[in-house]
Amino acid sequence: MRSGFTADDVATQTGRRFLVTGANAGIGFEVAKLLAARGAHVVLACRDAGRAEAAIDRIGADAPGAELSFQPLDLADLDQVKEAAKAVLAGPRVDVLINNAGVMIPPRTLTKQGYELQFGVNHLGTFAFTGLIHPHVDDRIVVTASLAHKGGAIDYSDLGASRSYHNWQRYQTSKLANLLFVLELDRRLSAAGRATQAIGCHPGVALTELTRHLPFPLRGMTPLATPFFNSAAQGAWPTLQAATGAHVQGGDYLGPQGLGEISGRSGPARATSRARDPKLARELWARSIELTGVDPGI
Repeated sequence: MRSGFTADDVATQTGRRFLVTGANAGIGFEVAKLLAARGAHVVLACRDAGRAEAAIDRIGADAPGAELSFQPLDLADLDQVKEAAKAVLAGPRVDVLINNAGVMIPPRTLTKQGYELQFGVNHLGTFAFTGLIHPHVDDRIVVTASLAHKGGAIDYSDLGASRSYHNWQRYQTSKLANLLFVLELDRRLSAAGRATQAIGCHPGVALTELTRHLPFPLRGMTPLATPFFNSAAQGAWPTLQAATGAHVQGGDYLGPQGLGEISGRSGPARATSRARDPKLARELWARSIELTGVDPGI
């Protein structure tokens, strides 16, 4: 008897509305495609309108009659994040928010507000967008973390990476922030008596567009490693379980069940003690309010 969650375990989602950030490519695209095929209305929240419309066309070709729409969202610009949130709040309520969008190991780049891109997009943009629209979300809020969170440590004194920049370390930091945020979010939602739950997930090691910034020798080796990693569709399984799984609870963290949580079916994942530290999470929450100007009010 098999154990673990796959796409086959996603039940019918007719009548439900999902908002998926970064849904035009990679894991986000696979999540949006599967949910649309199961009857959900899927809002693709993406930075690039052309790529979002192309993704909608591709999903529609696979799932004729699918309910799909586009919401502009640029997580690297907090002003635009706030505009996107206003548009979402003016529309129909959302059953599930899936925070999937992210960047991985780019050259040193800054957000519009001057923060290092990975921390700015992966955490601050996600914090601000979620903080603004969470009252409009009825069921679940999903945040995508990573195995990389295990090496993360947050240095609040250099969020613009002006003193030093190591792309992998900054990625680890952003993913630790994702886990601290989602677990603190669930604690606060529960304390406020909200039915909405927050759940974390990670895709293991999935071959997606995020690998485009790997050094050339490593990119050249990825075809050799393909049998050991998840495809984008397989990497989507933990996100789909977090968003739709029947036995998922707020505060859960889900990921692949294979060796080292690298690949395989989805189930419970391991977060470090640092990622589960409520004191660190409260500090991050307070700092995030200061940095984004967004107070979630819970």
